[in-house]
Amino acid sequence: MMRYIESAVNLEFDGNLCNGCGMCVNVCPHAVFKLENKRAVLADKGACMECGACAKNCEPKAIRVRPGTGCAAAVLSSRLGKKSVCECDGNSPCCD
Repeated sequence: MMRYIESAVNLEFDGNLCNGCGMCVNVCPHAVFKLENKRAVLADKGACMECGACAKNCEPKAIRVRPGTGCAAAVLSSRLGKKSVCECDGNSPCCD
């Protein structure tokens, strides 16, 4: 798996708003979140490909991300003239 530049990932997480439902853990394809003490925490922010699945499924809106602005694998592959390796759901601009 390619990694994005952690400092460039636009993922924002407010643990104070988390209700501990675990949906972000369930839907994230790269294990960016994990549950600790019945709350979500960032486990690996640099693995985020900014697909937006976590934010879409976060009822209390503890997560914000602009889908499609990252997806480093797709961006780098397209720059290198290779077929996209993006793992988005197909609805993200990064998969175009």
